[in-house]
Amino acid sequence: MTNDFAPVKGLSPAEIEARIDAILAEATLAEKVGMMSGKGFFAAYKEDNRVWGARPYRAGGGIERLGVPCFWFTDGPRGVARGQSTAFPCTMARGATFDTDLERRIGEAMSLEIRAQDCNLSGAVCINLLRHPAWGRAQETYGEDPHHLGAMGAALGVGLQTHNVCATVKHFALNSMENARFTVDVRIDERTLHEIYLPHFKTCLDAGVASVMSAYNRMNGEYCGQHRELLTDILRGDWGFGGFVHSDWVMGVYQPYGAAAGLDVENPEPRVWGDKLVAAVEAGHLEPAVIDTACRRILRTLYRFACAEDPLPDYPIGLVACNAHVALACEAAEKATVLLENDGVLPLDPERTAKVAVLGRLARLANTGDNGSSRVRAPHVVTALDGIVARLGDGRVLTGDEDDLAAARAAAAAADVAIVVAGYTAEDEGEFIPGDLTLGQDGAGRRAIGGDRLDLGLRADQIALIDAAAASGKPVIVVIVAGSAVLVEAWRSQANAILQSFYAGMAGGTALARLLFGDVSPSGRLPFTVARDPADYPFFDRDAARIDYGYWHGYAKFEAERLAPRYAFGHGLTYARFGYRALSARRASTAIEVSVAVRNDGAMTADEVVLCFIGFPGTVQPRAAKSLKAFARVTLAPGETGVVRMTVPLDDLRYRDPATHGWKLEPGVHRVVIARSAAEPLLETAISL
Repeated sequence: MTNDFAPVKGLSPAEIEARIDAILAEATLAEKVGMMSGKGFFAAYKEDNRVWGARPYRAGGGIERLGVPCFWFTDGPRGVARGQSTAFPCTMARGATFDTDLERRIGEAMSLEIRAQDCNLSGAVCINLLRHPAWGRAQETYGEDPHHLGAMGAALGVGLQTHNVCATVKHFALNSMENARFTVDVRIDERTLHEIYLPHFKTCLDAGVASVMSAYNRMNGEYCGQHRELLTDILRGDWGFGGFVHSDWVMGVYQPYGAAAGLDVENPEPRVWGDKLVAAVEAGHLEPAVIDTACRRILRTLYRFACAEDPLPDYPIGLVACNAHVALACEAAEKATVLLENDGVLPLDPERTAKVAVLGRLARLANTGDNGSSRVRAPHVVTALDGIVARLGDGRVLTGDEDDLAAARAAAAAADVAIVVAGYTAEDEGEFIPGDLTLGQDGAGRRAIGGDRLDLGLRADQIALIDAAAASGKPVIVVIVAGSAVLVEAWRSQANAILQSFYAGMAGGTALARLLFGDVSPSGRLPFTVARDPADYPFFDRDAARIDYGYWHGYAKFEAERLAPRYAFGHGLTYARFGYRALSARRASTAIEVSVAVRNDGAMTADEVVLCFIGFPGTVQPRAAKSLKAFARVTLAPGETGVVRMTVPLDDLRYRDPATHGWKLEPGVHRVVIARSAAEPLLETAISL
């Protein structure tokens, strides 16, 4: 074997290009096509007793004869789906932090753990838009708003690529329902596609994310993995993307012409390509240039990372789930938790709280998210009960659950306060795993699990537990564990405080205790809208063969239809109080520059999330009354004032013109709105564009 074409650290872009030219000149057609598929997955998966992530998966590249290396793939969105890695809070939880710096640092930590476990391609950047909270994989994305999705996804991608791991952004595009994901045909018009469902992908790619994973579903009749408009016209033509595109696992492409449409790699095996792709070229059905173009995109990306100098001299296994990463997971869980309601019961005073009742089966369950491809097997998990016991001591904590309501009520009555942990597990929502397939859950051949939710509320036995706790006469705090919105109308009157902790990761219990007892102030904000009535959300059919994605969803729909949400996008209470003043907005050459002064008028140091919406003149319809276009997070001590500065590019204010297939800026007066939530504007000024 000759290694003449292997990557070498320090090669310049020109030298890399010359090496790629040499590889393509030397490689056979079969070797080139071999680079366009994963290899060995099914055999490895069987050997590993069908445990997802037991080893790295070859996912494109690789010509052993020429010394060309491979991409080695690992998921996932809430941590590295390999070994015993750090389980961070799920992506939706991290979306609630509105903290791009934190998300970049989490990406860097994942990057270290990926390198330490012999992988170089990550599927962690999931930014599909939350159209409806019933979507089973909502926990894997950041929320309902395109700007927020793009900013958070770009931060994670930049962090992931710090240590020469190639990040892939997924699933391109319109993958916002789970059970029918392999077959559903999403029908969508041009403005809705380009203004609502695609901008966040472009934001991530503009930030440097180097790869794209296509979606399983169809768009306007064609599968996304072989959709020329998506993969070539938009991705390469309109956006100038130079990286490579690979399919989602197993059922990501159906025809050899997917290569001509713009797909570069079929993962995880050549089920459709391989010999069939070779035959298509030899028969003249595909031009050889199609193969060379795909291989060049794969090789450019592969060699770009392989030839770059690593920030660290080596990546030992001791980096995985190290103390610093566990502390980072705890920080994320603290910043993610949203205080939805509080009548003053929180924060609890540990000196005046003699006993606490911690109720609910979920309180003692290591429940970090679904059991599909995003599963992370952390070396340990601090449950809600663990965290509270560690904070107070075992003798001050009483327990009970749904199985014995009388005992639970008695525990609450004997305590000073009852904390009910309720919500979901991988049985209720997550990646849909048919009964004959396992992708990480323990055991094989189990019944189907996960998928889209049929009910947006809590289970009846959990509501009964809340009622039992309230019947004790003691204050009740409800902690919601879920991947997206949970309706609260059936029981909220029984609660003195409500928090949503999402799936809070391996240190979630520690973070929850710190929040409950006032060691830190809650600062998470909802990255989605919680309705009073499920009918207020867009139509959703988890078994649909075809579905129309209209223009309206989320806070824009609620505002357009004058619907009152229970909790608006951006809602979140705090133990501090913040005042706003001195809003300024100035048009620069290519952006609006915004600044506002924020003062902490409370008694403790706390974080505040500042949201900047832009309201449009209203001459173009349909269009949201206002859209989030910038946000920032600031930490302030009591009495401290900080000036928050944000930039809104004018390009982000344009609308898609179907007549020209281009973008236009709506002339007229635009409102600059500083708000705590979509329903809570604080300051406003106007600017003419």
